[in-house]
Formats: sequence, structure tokens, C-alpha cells
Amino acid sequence: MPLVTQWTGREIKAFRTAMRMSLLDLSHELSVSDRIIARWESEGNNCIPRMINQAGLDTLLARAGADVHGRFVGLLAAADGPALHQLAEPAENPTISGRYTRHPRDGRLMARIPEGIFLGGAQCEPAWVDEFYIDVFPVTNADYARFCAATGHPVPQYWDGGRCAQRHYDHPVVEVSWRDAQAFATWAGKTLPAASQWEKAARGTTGATFPWGDQRTAAKCNVRETGVGATTSVSRYHSGVSPYGVYDLVGNVWEWCSTSSTKGRFELKGSAFTSPLFRGEPAVWNDANDFMHDDDTGFRCACTPEQMVP
Repeated sequence: MPLVTQWTGREIKAFRTAMRMSLLDLSHELSVSDRIIARWESEGNNCIPRMINQAGLDTLLARAGADVHGRFVGLLAAADGPALHQLAEPAENPTISGRYTRHPRDGRLMARIPEGIFLGGAQCEPAWVDEFYIDVFPVTNADYARFCAATGHPVPQYWDGGRCAQRHYDHPVVEVSWRDAQAFATWAGKTLPAASQWEKAARGTTGATFPWGDQRTAAKCNVRETGVGATTSVSRYHSGVSPYGVYDLVGNVWEWCSTSSTKGRFELKGSAFTSPLFRGEPAVWNDANDFMHDDDTGFRCACTPEQMVP
């Protein structure tokens, strides 16, 4: 099932169209006026409905069938760029059918990556990785705000007045160092993923160049060629998910890994909105000092099966 971390007018319009509903039909389902829905759709990404309406839309999406899910993803992908009209519907992928697991501590959705050999690195050499779980999405500003509130950890400098802007709640948190990311992972009862874990979650087992295959399609992710020039919602690029249903593994933000390159330096994976597409190939190597924090660097967490036990 497609996942929407935060509904805006853009997603609402695509969903209503996929459901073959009129404004009036959807208004009856959500118990709001059709004029309100029309306003949401006209304002697009600038409109974020109230939480009660967000929850209602989540319920409708969960109840919808696979054909609706496929049309919904296709409409959103078409809005991201013309190259996405040819995508295969993720509803056909059994991994993206809602079979995610919530971590018992921080409640974030995680995808299971089974043990086994995968083809990794620039030469696609076989490597064994034990079973693990990885966050479906990068850690968002809203996730990080909960961590800071619970622990007193300093908030990122770009948060105006110590608070993140509401329109960026579902964007990946940035300007976090490796030490910040490690502190979050410890609080959440997880770890940062090893570089090999991250790469397997992105490429699958067959050595694909990108999470979606070997096609060099920039419109499937938020990289320099896409032209966005800033972070985007972590659930925006539905057609760019990995074989395990993991989002945003190319573009948006570089992601910290637990793998150390030299003393005080750690690997980064995935590239960012500032990077050209070729830098987003999961096999590409990058690293930085553990105190580095930039506006295009974030992270996600991983954990062992034992850490998934409540």
C-alpha cells in the first residue's frame, strides 16, 4: 500500500482522481464541505489539512483497493515529471502492500531485509548480510523534534526559534552530525545502518544500479537534475522505492552510516537534492567527519530482529 506521511492538496487531488470521486463524494466521506476540498486542491503543496482530516484520508487510502493504489501512485509520479509515466505500479510489489512493522520504541515504520547474499559495491561482488530492519523513511523533522523534546538534545540551527516550520514536518531533518544521528538511534533503541546494510536495502540482491532498476531516471528522486533545489516530503517519490519498499534511498539527503572509514570519519550514502544523479548510485562511496553537519545531510536507523521485540 502506498504511504503518505503528510497529506497536502497535491496528494488529495491525486487520491480523489484515483478513487473516481467528485468533490461532493469525497466531502461526504470526510464530513467536510466540498468547498474546503476544492480549496485544499487549489493550494496544492501549500495546504496541510488538520490532523483529523489527515487521519480520515489515511483510513480511506487503507480501505482502497490495489487498482486505486496503482492509479494514485501513477498520478503522483506523473506530477513529479514526464519520465515517470512509464513506471510499474508499486501496488504489484508484495513488499509495498502494507506489511511494514512499527518499531516498539519510537513507533516508526520499518522494512524487514532478510538475511542472505547480495551483489554490492562498484564491482557487484557477493556479500553476506544478516537479517535486519531499516526505517522506511529518513528521520523527519517531526521525528527529531520528539527526540529533542524527550532528551533535551539541541535542535538543528535552521529551526526558527527552536521550532521546525509545519510545512517541513515530513521533510528529512538536516544539519545533523554523525554524533547527533547516533544519539537519536540510541534513544530510539536502534543503530545507524552499516554501509552494507544500507546498500542491500537500496539495491536488493541482484546488483541493480538504483533502487528502481538500472534506468538513469532523475525524476524518480530528488536530485540536482530534478530541479527542486530543497528537501521534499520523505514519501513523495513513490516510484523510486527499493525492492524492499524503502523510500528516499537516492536523493533528498545524504544519510549517515555506522561504518567508519578512518578514525572520526563515517560513510555517507544516497546523495542529496544538491547532488547529480550519478552520485546517488548506492554503490558510490562518500564519507565525512563525525562532527560535520550540512543542509543536505540526514539519516535513518536500522535494528536487529532482537531490537524489534517489545
